[in-house]
Amino acid sequence: MTIYNLGSINIDKVLRVPHLPSPGETLAARSYAEGLGGKGANQSVAAARAGAQVVHLGAIGPDGGAMLDLLARDGVATDRIARLPVPTGMALIMVDDAAENTIAILAGANREIPQDGVTAALEGARRGDTLLLQNETGGQVAAAEQARSRGMRVVVSAAPFDMAALAPLLPLLSVLLLNEVEAAQLEQAAGRSLAALALPHVVVTRGARGATHLDGGTGESTTYPAFRVAPVDTTGAGDTFAGYLAAGLDQGLDWSRALPRAQAAAALSVTRAGAAASIPGAAETAEFLAKAG
Repeated sequence: MTIYNLGSINIDKVLRVPHLPSPGETLAARSYAEGLGGKGANQSVAAARAGAQVVHLGAIGPDGGAMLDLLARDGVATDRIARLPVPTGMALIMVDDAAENTIAILAGANREIPQDGVTAALEGARRGDTLLLQNETGGQVAAAEQARSRGMRVVVSAAPFDMAALAPLLPLLSVLLLNEVEAAQLEQAAGRSLAALALPHVVVTRGARGATHLDGGTGESTTYPAFRVAPVDTTGAGDTFAGYLAAGLDQGLDWSRALPRAQAAAALSVTRAGAAASIPGAAETAEFLAKAG
């Protein structure tokens, strides 16, 4: 099957600092790195490294050619990515010695993705394929409506959280991915518990406390413990999890296999620096899982 990912593409600019600066404080950075980022691009890379066939739907500006090369290097199809006369998305990231980070994002071309290109790409999708969405682009609702009409699975990573953007997607999604902060925001905005929303599948990631899968069909809630690692940089861990989980479901894995594999990949990703650069491959993830028992 194929994963179609309507997602952001950013140029990540990363500074390593001794601690995150307070308002008005100036710090000397220890190092600088630049690489591929954006929730969409990170999730495409993760899904591709997990072994899925991935088509990325997005946009870049004149400064984004190197980001396309990095996506293509992992086997992500980039022919549906628009080239626009606006800046490529950008993320300015600071990471401290405790592996915590602060991130500021410029949307750039990510908010200008032509809908006709998305529509044309999804016309080639088949029943059982997957549409993966985040909240760093426009056009999610139209894409989700088209995907559902074609019998596709719709996986929504609700980050950055925005209830106005998420609400019209709730009746269309197959799987909703949230971290615990986003889960609390959704419950507050909806005025109901996650279980009461009666969505097909909800996954809530809780960092070192693992992840919980709510099955709307059976009403069952299953918590999977986290893998213990020494973190270096948590940037992109959630995207690694999302991409691997979407890939596992697309590959026909059941939840008891797909979710722990996604957790293992995310755990490995935080042991190294970078966003897309930190995402492990399928063989490395399988070896980590085997050693973890």
